[in-house]
Amino acid sequence: MTERADLLKEIEALPAACLSDVIDFVAWIKQRKLPQIPETMLLSEAALSKDWDTLEENTAWANL
Repeated sequence: MTERADLLKEIEALPAACLSDVIDFVAWIKQRKLPQIPETMLLSEAALSKDWDTLEENTAWANL
């Protein structure tokens, strides 16, 4: 059996009352281990695109 299959088997054997704890734990692992895009980068994208998405900027960067 694979680790994924073992994990699914263990989860299926849990009482329903424990499933929210498993979901919380998986979310915590994903947040800790997966690369995150800084929120400030996402929030500033719309404001900065007004300056970046212009013909002048496209022309200036076209040869790079």
